[in-house]
Amino acid sequence: MAGLRQVDRRIFPLQDISSVVRIFRKELEGKSEPDLALLSIIAGAVENSMTCNRTFTTSDENDVFGEPKIPTVEYNIVDALYSKFHAVIKGAVDLTLYGEIKYATRELVKRVSDVIWNSLTRSYYKDRAHLQSLYSYLTGNKLDCFGVALAVVAGCQVLGFSDVHLALSEDHAWVIFGEHGEHTAEVTWHGKGNEDKRGQEINPGVNSRSWLYVNGYPVICSRHMEVAALVSAINPSLNMTNDAIEVALLQQELLWLLYDLGHLSRYPMAIGNLADLEEISPSPGRPPCSTLFQEAILCARKHYNNQHVYPYTYQAGYFYRHNMYKEAFESWANASDVIRQYNYSRDDEEIYKELMEIANELIPHIMKVVSSGHSARSILKDPECFAHLLRFYDGICQWEEGSQTPVLHIGWAKPLVNTISKFDAEVRTQVVILGRGLIESEDNKDDMKEVGGDLLNNNNDCCKTREGDLISSLESKVKDCKQVGLHPSIEALTAACSERILNRDFLLQGGGEPFVGGSEFAGTSSGAEVLKIETALQPKLILHSQKMRGLKDLLLAEKLNTHAISLQLTAQSQVQVGKKTREDQGLGTRPKRTRRE
Repeated sequence: MAGLRQVDRRIFPLQDISSVVRIFRKELEGKSEPDLALLSIIAGAVENSMTCNRTFTTSDENDVFGEPKIPTVEYNIVDALYSKFHAVIKGAVDLTLYGEIKYATRELVKRVSDVIWNSLTRSYYKDRAHLQSLYSYLTGNKLDCFGVALAVVAGCQVLGFSDVHLALSEDHAWVIFGEHGEHTAEVTWHGKGNEDKRGQEINPGVNSRSWLYVNGYPVICSRHMEVAALVSAINPSLNMTNDAIEVALLQQELLWLLYDLGHLSRYPMAIGNLADLEEISPSPGRPPCSTLFQEAILCARKHYNNQHVYPYTYQAGYFYRHNMYKEAFESWANASDVIRQYNYSRDDEEIYKELMEIANELIPHIMKVVSSGHSARSILKDPECFAHLLRFYDGICQWEEGSQTPVLHIGWAKPLVNTISKFDAEVRTQVVILGRGLIESEDNKDDMKEVGGDLLNNNNDCCKTREGDLISSLESKVKDCKQVGLHPSIEALTAACSERILNRDFLLQGGGEPFVGGSEFAGTSSGAEVLKIETALQPKLILHSQKMRGLKDLLLAEKLNTHAISLQLTAQSQVQVGKKTREDQGLGTRPKRTRRE
């Protein structure tokens, strides 16, 4: 077993987090590519022993004040499991049948996936927790969707094919292969059944604009990023509410190792997972979790054409938990701007459940909190919050357009109507709602100049930040004021517009003062003028979906016609809604990613 001969046996037995991190570091920094089978076995051994039928306890009371202990992982156990995996793959795949090939073929990839698939135990729910590692496969013949894909890639690595790599969307995994990674192949399943798509290309899913295939912008892994994937897939949960703290700390340390080595720079979900862990247990000297959440978003924008939803929902969850409700509204609206780029299908069940929870549980809870006591005059008096709410629903409505399956039903309409009714007409009418295409119309340019303000449109065009839009608006107003010879201090304002006067963090996340220099700058003559103009601007919003454009007048009416709003929102979308328990949903239903408390 060549892989294990490269391992420093002196590191074993593994008894603490440092020893596991040390073996991962040696693999990641070695001259040869990291051994996926070895690392998946080790990570799985620690996770499963501490989360499944846990019997391990700290042997010494003093240990609680030092580094947390993990169950001992012996060299001979790892060696035996590693040898077993090699035997399974090499015993079932006869390379002599494929001739002298340098790169994997579809037939070979299908053969490896057959070996894994056909050896799985059938009598279990494949998407339960702790089934994603080769340890689970080699000790119980159980793997979830991600685990099957990882096992196929690891199996191809065993056979010497370094061109086979993981491709990851936000809820699915497949492989790419070929000299230039030009081929794709399904190697696992997705959905409620065990439908066999293995070996097929993923093009039908991409062409249907299913979120499952992220419009052709998955995370394409290098071998080192595949290590990041198996680490990110570690699940510390003991149950729905509790985690194994030692497993969480191990995952956190390994993610920081990968982060420092640059292997998370193109992996938004892994950065988001690290941010979640840092929120619970901040690491001294490390960036705060809020910075990591923002980094995940920037990564998705830069490398994946802003096609990933979860970076925004991760960030929104953080804002929600810290009662930063306006910021949460904006992040949810940004998430909805991503989902509007897709057509809903039955395969997109996970993101449907995520968005429905936001609309029907989280937002109503916020409304309940801010409608009473000292919070009663907070976001309910803020027209931007109302605009974010409308943008959130506009994205969902556009997601439904062109889809074979309806999204919105009365179960969505009732919470929306109740939420909208919390905003007074005075607040709602401050939002200038524009129809799609209005800003491109030559006939409406004068109207656009009249309304002014910050355009709270979707965030898909990464080059047009809120800062740029607001500066352009301010410069336009300065120009108009100069033409009519108004207040003499406008010259100071003109000069200020050529400098960086706006706080980027405030514009992007709502934190801190709106201007560079804070209240001191706002107290100057030019700062005061900017502040007067900025606070006088009303938020503008472009509605793209047919349903929300049809609701424009109803949304801004002094007295809300809740029945008409419900009818418009559910038009051509009448479906039966029934509550299903997780047990009723059957095979293939992915357990919802739970919050680590």
